[in-house]
Amino acid sequence: MRTYSPKASEIQRDWHIIDAEGLVLGRLCTEVARILRGKHKPVFAPHMDMGDHVIIINASKIVMTSGKANTNMVYTYSGYPGGLKSETYQNLLNRKPADAIARSIGGMLPKGPLGRQMIKKLKVYPGAEHPHAAQAPKVLDLSAAKAR
Repeated sequence: MRTYSPKASEIQRDWHIIDAEGLVLGRLCTEVARILRGKHKPVFAPHMDMGDHVIIINASKIVMTSGKANTNMVYTYSGYPGGLKSETYQNLLNRKPADAIARSIGGMLPKGPLGRQMIKKLKVYPGAEHPHAAQAPKVLDLSAAKAR
């Protein structure tokens, strides 16, 4: 029996919406990375972009446990000498909550062209409004990712 390999024309992409209010950052990001990658599908192939589209709303209401928001640092490097900048996750969450979540999810995806293609299917919004109502997204319940 031959191993089944999915073709690009056979990929069916769904839209999922996640309300991030009260969810823990790391637990949310691992589930979203799994969906973007396509690992939840029975025909998963690691060399192809099999994933679905994900919309995250209420990104500004995400939480981090045990004081990690004040101790974990985010680094950006411009490429020039002395161009290393750092800030805490709390500052980044206050300034740009969508970037904090997208950055965390991007770190869990493959590096290179495949990962860049996957991260394009992620949409993050700090509030409850989003412009993707026409896609009729399915609501995902991630109540297991809430802080205890």
